[in-house]
Amino acid sequence: MSDDVQDGFVRVRLDLSYDGRDFSGWAKQARGQRTVQGDVEDALRIVTRSEETYELTVAGRTDAGVHARGQVAHVDLPVELWEEHRDKLLRRLAGRLAHDVRIWSLTEAPSGFNARFSAIWRRYAYRVTDNPGGVDPLLRGHVLRYDWALEADAMNEAAAALVGEHDFAAYCKWREGATTIRTLQELRWERRPDGVLEATVKADAFCHNMVRSLVGALLFVGDGHRPVDWPGKVLAAGVRDSAVHVVRPHGLTLEEVGYPADELLAARNREARNKRSLPGSAGCC
Repeated sequence: MSDDVQDGFVRVRLDLSYDGRDFSGWAKQARGQRTVQGDVEDALRIVTRSEETYELTVAGRTDAGVHARGQVAHVDLPVELWEEHRDKLLRRLAGRLAHDVRIWSLTEAPSGFNARFSAIWRRYAYRVTDNPGGVDPLLRGHVLRYDWALEADAMNEAAAALVGEHDFAAYCKWREGATTIRTLQELRWERRPDGVLEATVKADAFCHNMVRSLVGALLFVGDGHRPVDWPGKVLAAGVRDSAVHVVRPHGLTLEEVGYPADELLAARNREARNKRSLPGSAGCC
């Protein structure tokens, strides 16, 4: 599949952050709910005085209530429009956008760049507190309160069985035609000096609800309700387990998206579009 930029257009990379609590996720919704994509596209159209809305492509579509510190998107703009507005566009967008979404940079993307398909990893953080007193009021929109004491060592032992390339069907919401094979590159917990437990979850890509399902399973290990081998057994079973809870979205933040060197972007773009299967799995033709 070709991803060449249309003649007369330039691909622009956007680096942005948002507080997800008042958004119905990233992607535009048919019923007109407020979304990050909708807000940014509308602001871009207004500040450039364009009749057309230019569509954004994003590295990772976050769900309703999920935050982002290091989201990446791209948009293809007419060369004349970009040349006219590029020097003042960032400041004008800052003046137009609501305070819960910020664009930090707008740059011409290198050849072969696609915010979604060129990415080689996405890194999320999930934050939870088991403090009996609850959540710091200043962090309440970004940290989950948990009613049971949690043991980080047990959660890390359980997480080790989930790292690597697997079919994560047991931890993903099923979508027709979508693969659930992912390479989980990192999954670990650390208790910060303020007592908040922070999970780092890094993978080449994620399927729907995957991070929040993994966190939900590991919390059940951390509080002693399940043994350390339980999340691995759920993974091996390959089917959704009703005991795996999808934790609330507000504890989750997309922290960073990684890309290869510029000369490798196009190759990664093509590779990421191929539907994956595990070695030895049944295949077709």
